Amino acid sequence: MTYSEEIKKIRQKCFLSQEAFGREIGVSFSSVNRWEGGKSKPNMSAMK
Repeated sequence: MTYSEEIKKIRQKCFLSQEAFGREIGVSFSSVNRWEGGKSKPNMSAMK
């Protein structure tokens, strides 16, 4: 499973939108969108 698939799976399991998920972990909606789209990977602080 790739990072993008894993992040999306976690977010959906919590019943959160990309925007709400981003707020919960302290990043922007666009960051979550890029992660799920496979365009970038989260840094270590976001992964914690």
